Amino acid sequence: MKIMFSAGEASGDLHGAGLAGALRRLDPDIELLGMGGELMREAGVRIIYDIKNLGVIGVGEIIKKIPFFFKLRSFLVDTMAEERPDALVCIDYPGFNMRLIKKAKAAGIPVIYYILPTIWAWHKSRGETIAQYTDLAVSLFPFEAAMYRELGTNVVYGGHPLLDTVHAEWTKDKAYEAFGLDETKKTVVLMPGSRMQEVKGLFPQMLEAGRLIAEKTGNVQFIVPKATTIDRRVLQKLADTAALPIVIGEDHVYDMMNIADAAVCASGTATLETALMGLPTLLIYRVNTLTYLLSKILVHIDNIGLPNIIEGRRVMPELWQNDVTPEKIASVIVPLLTEEAAHEEARRAMLAVRDKMGEPGAVMRTGEIILEFIKEIRLHEAVQQLGEL
Repeated sequence: MKIMFSAGEASGDLHGAGLAGALRRLDPDIELLGMGGELMREAGVRIIYDIKNLGVIGVGEIIKKIPFFFKLRSFLVDTMAEERPDALVCIDYPGFNMRLIKKAKAAGIPVIYYILPTIWAWHKSRGETIAQYTDLAVSLFPFEAAMYRELGTNVVYGGHPLLDTVHAEWTKDKAYEAFGLDETKKTVVLMPGSRMQEVKGLFPQMLEAGRLIAEKTGNVQFIVPKATTIDRRVLQKLADTAALPIVIGEDHVYDMMNIADAAVCASGTATLETALMGLPTLLIYRVNTLTYLLSKILVHIDNIGLPNIIEGRRVMPELWQNDVTPEKIASVIVPLLTEEAAHEEARRAMLAVRDKMGEPGAVMRTGEIILEFIKEIRLHEAVQQLGEL
């Protein structure tokens, strides 16, 4: 059996790696290939295009790279024609994958979509495209599965993979030692994102906020988990200008969260990870002006953080666009470091998110669902061929 992946971001690489590992455990002889990153490569996927070169997030940035994306899509379509996988598994990255699934469908390749577009927020028409061009959709949330089912999608609820993966591996003592941090100081995790434009736009604001936080609290240190899609030198160059006690770490991000007292995090999957770790977090979101103005027209929700969407209310503070300033970031984080009651209230709010996300085992369940679906397709094709004889 052969499965091809299309994942375009660090979060997709993470989920793709987890799924690849489950598929290999279920079928050691399976062949996996596709677009992804280092984590998927380590999980046994033959990477035909490395996502390090991807990372645009705004409308303006996407327009500039349209010719590149056309070429990349053509490359993946040609690869499908050459490899003839039993299925294409698209993971998130809807701006790209929504077009790729049409090409795969036209080529007769069964399409499976994992980490579905957020039609409850915007681009509800994408749900209709998923229903038309996807043979199987695997949903992370019950409410999401219901929405897609209403549109006629063949969708199953598999649960959220982060429930299987988000946990510390080290003791706190080992983590402090491994990262070179002082256990007597308060620790703040800074997560500026997995795309270069996010990092360049948000990390300087975080660092200046860090200076203000240090002035007001005194006994504080910072750690930055390096995303697999970001060159360490970029982070280090920016951090060196800050004159702060700051460490750039690689791997063991949940051990960083486990010893932290608070986090400042770019909008995305990482906010759900901090919530699952019970880490009080501030979400920040800023894109170019054109993208933001369009999003104000198209987006139909009051919160953009997944923890807040799951809870149906704002349990994780959010700062958007022009409100993303060092002063406002510091004003949220300082009480979490200095006021025990504020910290405990925020921690409990984060842990409540986990209670609404179902049971662990989602990754293996999803692997089983995918393999069974492909076997059913193969059986159906075999019966058709026999009927034609």
